[in-house]
Amino acid sequence: MSENRKSHWENIYAIKTSQEVSWTQDKPETSLNFIHSFTVDKTAKIIDIGGGDSKLVDFLLEEGYENVSVLDISANALERAKKRLGKKALQVNWIVADITEFEPTEQYDIWHDRAVFHFLTEENDLKNYQNLVSKAVKNYMIVGTFSTNGPLKCSGLEIKQQDEISLTSTFDTHFDKIECFTIDHKTPFDTLQNFIFCSFKHR
Repeated sequence: MSENRKSHWENIYAIKTSQEVSWTQDKPETSLNFIHSFTVDKTAKIIDIGGGDSKLVDFLLEEGYENVSVLDISANALERAKKRLGKKALQVNWIVADITEFEPTEQYDIWHDRAVFHFLTEENDLKNYQNLVSKAVKNYMIVGTFSTNGPLKCSGLEIKQQDEISLTSTFDTHFDKIECFTIDHKTPFDTLQNFIFCSFKHR
């Protein structure tokens, strides 16, 4: 694991509240709409990549999904989510890992990644991610990143902007695109960030 990368995110989640970071959403409607559109039942295995203290897990549990995992490089982020959920946190599989080094022990029906993929700016990290999802994703994948009209940095780190062509070509060896669209995310500080979301089906 990149210690610099890990320490960066541990520090962010140690010193900033959810209202002091740009990615916070009261309700992750886009992600939920994608998940609802897939033909899976409530026992489907769902993993939220870079979930941090996102509220996606709250809504999934509330809707009765039974096999939810949340992965983040920051243990501090996951602790915040656990504290918020209280006893419900026991229903979730929490994973502290750098996505570039993650070695899953199972396959997932739905892989959800909002705003991790765009931090992978090195070719080797991108290849690792491609190999990972080709093996770990059984059915569906959702990837949300900054678009070519979005920011160039996040949390002080360089990111790699994406568009429909670049995202689709990244995964086209093993996945068929279902749909892609851009959407503005309103941050807690009333600024807008343009994202592109794409959904895929594993062949």
